[in-house]
Amino acid sequence: MEIILLEDLNNVGYKDDVVSVKNGYGRNFLIPQGKAILATPSAKKQLAEELKQRAHKLEKIKTEALVLAEKLNGVSLTIGAKASATGTIFGSVNNIQIAESLEKKGLNVDRKCIYIKDAVKEVGSYKAIIKLHKEVTAEVAFDVVAE
Repeated sequence: MEIILLEDLNNVGYKDDVVSVKNGYGRNFLIPQGKAILATPSAKKQLAEELKQRAHKLEKIKTEALVLAEKLNGVSLTIGAKASATGTIFGSVNNIQIAESLEKKGLNVDRKCIYIKDAVKEVGSYKAIIKLHKEVTAEVAFDVVAE
């Protein structure tokens, strides 16, 4: 089943993408939740016209994302966490703490855009991927230290 996404969804696609999903996922979840609409020929024409009209605005958003990505690529963060003598953290470091550390450096990034591949449960060096735009990503290195 082909649908048009109305918002960004992890592992599915980005807003205004035409994607194929299984019938049950589309009819029972995405469409009733207002996250997608059916990709009928008329809906596709309407989407194409909207994208044509918004092209200038989308280009501006992409250039802003590229500028922010350049600032982020050179940044390294240090995040303090309570840890045991063996280096195991009590709890874990997540995207909220990374977003707060970036904000202290004057870089506003939405926490929903920050992805950490594996759970951070030990002291050490890690990398987080920040998806600023569907075509722009940045990588931020961060060190977890014991407090």
